[in-house]
Amino acid sequence: MTSERTRARMIERLRAAGITDETVLAAMAQAPRHLFIDEALASRAYDDVSLPLGFGQTISSPLVVARMAQFARAGKKLGKVL
Repeated sequence: MTSERTRARMIERLRAAGITDETVLAAMAQAPRHLFIDEALASRAYDDVSLPLGFGQTISSPLVVARMAQFARAGKKLGKVL
């Protein structure tokens, strides 16, 4: 489930949600999210959900990561975003 097609669908969803920064989209397409989570959840790595990493921690959903990166690149004040 980590095929280029799976990642392309994630990018399509991010674009539809308003992510327009091409640098952010390119980085999201390259990030191997499936390597950071348990193998049992790897098929969901590119779904728009947060997933457990262990030790009470989670990996944020792709949309949350992309929004934070897009705001940071645009120089937005993150206090208003968070």
